[in-house]
Amino acid sequence: MTPSFPSLTFPNHYTLATGLYPEAHGIVGNSFWDPDLQAEFYYTDPARSLDAKWWAAGEPFWVSAEKQGVRSAVHMWPGSEAPIQGIYASTVDKYKGDEALDSKVARILGFLDRPGPEAPAPAPAPADRTRPQLIAAYVPDVDADGHKFGPNSTEINATIRRVDAMLDKLFRGLQARNLTDIVNLVVVSDHGMATTDTSRLIQLEDLVDPAAIQHTDGWPLYGLRPRNPDHVPALHAQLRAKAAATPHFDVYLRDADMPARYHFSRNPRIAPLWIVPRTGWAIVRRDELDVEHARLSGQVYHPRGLHGYDDQDPLMRAIFIARGPAFGSRRNALLEPFQNINVYNILCDTLGITPHPNNGTLRLPLRPVGTHPPESEST
Repeated sequence: MTPSFPSLTFPNHYTLATGLYPEAHGIVGNSFWDPDLQAEFYYTDPARSLDAKWWAAGEPFWVSAEKQGVRSAVHMWPGSEAPIQGIYASTVDKYKGDEALDSKVARILGFLDRPGPEAPAPAPAPADRTRPQLIAAYVPDVDADGHKFGPNSTEINATIRRVDAMLDKLFRGLQARNLTDIVNLVVVSDHGMATTDTSRLIQLEDLVDPAAIQHTDGWPLYGLRPRNPDHVPALHAQLRAKAAATPHFDVYLRDADMPARYHFSRNPRIAPLWIVPRTGWAIVRRDELDVEHARLSGQVYHPRGLHGYDDQDPLMRAIFIARGPAFGSRRNALLEPFQNINVYNILCDTLGITPHPNNGTLRLPLRPVGTHPPESEST
């Protein structure tokens, strides 16, 4: 599956949830400036990221479900703690990055063990204690350890094995409840990851004078908002000249030469000028790391893995794995890679609800184009 540009966590989680490109749903980065609100979004600051005003342009699947009478439980999904359109999922679990994987499985299976709305009881169960028909959960471990150790490290391989074991435990829990032919299980990721290195760093101050920039958005790519908007053309020309001398980054104007396939220009939250490093490269401020000193001293750059690059790069590729009654009985079916804007429609189709208007075009049934080789099967 192909992520959306920029291949960052919050833009792509909300694309998966809404079926909209980031330029349409408005979460255009993990951090960005909104010139209309005169405010900055920052993903790890709850005081900002949980404010519904940031999320208002999209309708995530849990809101679509609740509006159509389908109970949902959302476990740590970005955006779910904000009252989007004034609506929460029936059950919302707050983000907890250090949650044990076994606890996550127990929580998901606990949702399934709740009484259904039709179950006899002395008194009806409250809505937040009734079995949901839609459960969404976020597992941050692979992303966190990919950043910490790098995507090709022995440590990330161990993390992936732990997450695989978690999924196996979840599936065995479905089997024990005789739900494997009833429940649709969908596993997705929001992006891939590339290895970083001190030899692939660009000092921001070598490209622009930070004093001339009022706001910078994003990372490892940089969106620039000059203090004087009239300086954008000159700054663009300056950066283009520097880009011509090195193959390690590209420069784009939001309103002129941003690649159309990025779908990243029609929103004022997108900065007017962008420096986009090539995959595996990063732009850093000197107060974060002095690149020349780091190279001379042999200093290791952290994080060891990054994403946010061209969404078409194979290293940014995400995953889509599904099984259940909505996806047919063919084992190891291979799909043509598709854009992640299509996941929202697929989820809505599995629930039998009407999707909110979105950018996706793919609908159920999915049509396989081949079969994965036997060696890719889980053992």
